[in-house]
Amino acid sequence: MTTQPRSSLGRVLEDLGTTLLELVCGNAEGQKQIETVIIHDSLDDAIPSHGALVLGVGMRETEEIVELLATLATQDAAGLVLRAPVSADPAIIRASEESGIPVLALTRGASWAQLTSMLRSLIAEGDVGESGPQGLGGMPAGDLFSLANAISTLLNAPVTIEDRNSRVVAFSGKQDEADPARVETILGRQVPERYMRQLEQRGVFRELYRSTDPIEVAPVDVDAQVASYPRVALAVRAGDEILGSIWVAVREPMPKDRIGALKDAAKLVALHMLRIRAGADVERRLRADLLATLLEGGSGAADAASQLRLTGHHCIVLALAAADSEEDEEGGAAHARLLAARQRIADALSMHLGAVYPRSAAALIGNIVYGVVSVRPDQADAGRRTARVANEFLARIGGDRRLLLGIGTIADDHAALPTSRVSADRALRVLQLGKSHAQVVIFDDVQVEALLVELGDLAAARGDRPSGPVARLLEYDRVRNAQLVETLRAWLDAFGDVAAASALVYTHPNTFRYRLRRLSAIGGIDLNDPEARFAAMIQLRLLTDGDRSP
Repeated sequence: MTTQPRSSLGRVLEDLGTTLLELVCGNAEGQKQIETVIIHDSLDDAIPSHGALVLGVGMRETEEIVELLATLATQDAAGLVLRAPVSADPAIIRASEESGIPVLALTRGASWAQLTSMLRSLIAEGDVGESGPQGLGGMPAGDLFSLANAISTLLNAPVTIEDRNSRVVAFSGKQDEADPARVETILGRQVPERYMRQLEQRGVFRELYRSTDPIEVAPVDVDAQVASYPRVALAVRAGDEILGSIWVAVREPMPKDRIGALKDAAKLVALHMLRIRAGADVERRLRADLLATLLEGGSGAADAASQLRLTGHHCIVLALAAADSEEDEEGGAAHARLLAARQRIADALSMHLGAVYPRSAAALIGNIVYGVVSVRPDQADAGRRTARVANEFLARIGGDRRLLLGIGTIADDHAALPTSRVSADRALRVLQLGKSHAQVVIFDDVQVEALLVELGDLAAARGDRPSGPVARLLEYDRVRNAQLVETLRAWLDAFGDVAAASALVYTHPNTFRYRLRRLSAIGGIDLNDPEARFAAMIQLRLLTDGDRSP
């Protein structure tokens, strides 16, 4: 069993092997921890790369690679991955040695997206600060890669562990000893469709899921001139539930003692897969607790920021909720569906933010989904950038319910995050009350609207009602079904331009002027007095449906 740290570069190379990654130059045996994975984009502003494994997508020129290595050294990155083949250029080797940044090559045919997914799953353990490693059968709980390697050693054959949909969740070393079909499966993290059809037509999956013993699977048809090996497959069960399967590429029949070892290993794999499934729920709750602690502030906020890897970063808080004010029902299927829908949105937001921001967190807290993203302190338009990301998310997620999102102010450190949360909540409430027609707003853009909403709350709490000229006009309209309040509002909104104001209410200018004189006399308001106009504007902004009712 490996003694290397879970998220060290050496451990990543050990788990993924030469199937996906190859060390070109530099030292990968250091104990530096990989904190995140980011994609380098030469056309975008540089993202802080501390502790990051950087994916140099599309990079080929030696000069460009050397310059990037120098930049990554100043940011204390963990390594640089380039697409194979990577020439062992003396300039690149020298730059790698001087910067201390190892250079790796991603094998041809492998997807950057799949590599990113695997890397993030490998370094995910401990992200939320587990108190210590938990073991199952002598292996770290949930570490299916180590378990696959252990099974491979027992059986002396390359192994994959797959879920119910034939997606590869872990694989062992020695995959280069298998056939092209296995290599293609590893590179795509999924059994290719053409092989799936062959297995389904033979009834392999039906036999696999019915049998409690390993089954022998004949080679799939690949190419007459390319060797293809048989498989031994065994379903992974937890009681009557099928969790996945183990697939062993063999060149000769498997001895009985190894069949017994495979059956014993399947029981341990089931425990680990159950641990991963349960751990996802536990991690979700833990992340929500940490985020809630961070946003509330107080004595535990610093530790929460550290566990969420947000310490020392400028951050912005996002608050997301449905446009309608549907209330939770106590218990019952409706409540469960509503909660599940909110959780799916929270998970989707977390994934979306994680793909854009190296350091981010999102969780459902109460009825609102909160997100925190780390931004560069020198970006004057960080709020605008965050709004664009939020709009892209809402455009993609769709759904039956319209979602709204408020973006708070920039927090210089974790201590200022509660203030950013309050401003995000205020921006969200402006949207929910229909004071803006947008789906995403930045608090700075709706600060006045937020103040008016809170002033309305204060007036309602005190039982204040319209008074003075506005009250008299409301009463006149209620008794005589007139439109004097509407006329006053249009005139104020048009800055006293009678032509524009009359067009707003579809009235002839002469008729509009007559109504102005009437409302001035009936309401007792001097329209030439700026203080009287301002007071009327405030009261009209705060009018509720109850104020207009007879």
